[in-house]
Amino acid sequence: MYKVFVNDKPIILTSSLKKEEAFPTYIYKTTSLDEIIYKLRLGKHKGIHLYSTSLEKDWTDFKNAFKTISAAGGLVLNNQNEILFIYRGTKWDLPKGRIEKGESIEETAIREVEEECGITNVSIDQFLITTYHLFLQQGEHRLKETHWYLMNSTYKGELTPQLEEGITDVAFKNEKDTIEALGNTYANIRLVHDSYKNV
Repeated sequence: MYKVFVNDKPIILTSSLKKEEAFPTYIYKTTSLDEIIYKLRLGKHKGIHLYSTSLEKDWTDFKNAFKTISAAGGLVLNNQNEILFIYRGTKWDLPKGRIEKGESIEETAIREVEEECGITNVSIDQFLITTYHLFLQQGEHRLKETHWYLMNSTYKGELTPQLEEGITDVAFKNEKDTIEALGNTYANIRLVHDSYKNV
């Protein structure tokens, strides 16, 4: 199963007929991707199941329909097991950014965390999950593929939000505050947090 979000509404590409949610089901082979994306953007559906008889082949086909933008980021814990969040626009988020030429995915993840939060002493513990969402750029849909890592940091200094990236706050949050932040974040970030809780 693969999930791709459009405005926080999932396209669930699956080979199972068992429904995760009460979303309408479309057959991948006979469905226009533009049509279902349009329906999700208009709010006609809260999500869509795309049924596939050849999941890996159709997933490759789905990805090839869009220009892919690769990014990496982290769910960072401090010594108190608090989670590092950034605040951008109107939502809490986790630090991430695009992979630059010549960088490994892991190097990007660490660099973006350090740049966006003004933090150091960041190390990767393990890979968590890859998330996907579609966004509009120059009138065309792009597929954002973000690789997430579980990270740790022993940094004890002041956190500095990267204002030029639209980040206005950075904070380590305890469990109670994390739950509150997850109520005002993106669906993909909740997937990352779920993946962390299942480690």
